Amino acid sequence: MAVGWARDGAIQAQIDATIEDGVQRIRSRLPAGESLTHCEACDTMIPERRRSAIPGVRLCIGCQAEKEAQTSSSGFN
Repeated sequence: MAVGWARDGAIQAQIDATIEDGVQRIRSRLPAGESLTHCEACDTMIPERRRSAIPGVRLCIGCQAEKEAQTSSSGFN
């Protein structure tokens, strides 16, 4: 495939770097540390299975879903 003056594999390396940057950005936003026993938004108890599955969880499933619904309508793809 003709790619002009780019060295072989340069385009793939750029794609890989973009993906890696995105993965790192998302990982940096994941909760960490001790999980809360009760939701910080509505004070509902957070089930043990959720707390162990997601270290650092701070919201119950309902509040997390609401937060994600608000975020997804922000125009990001």
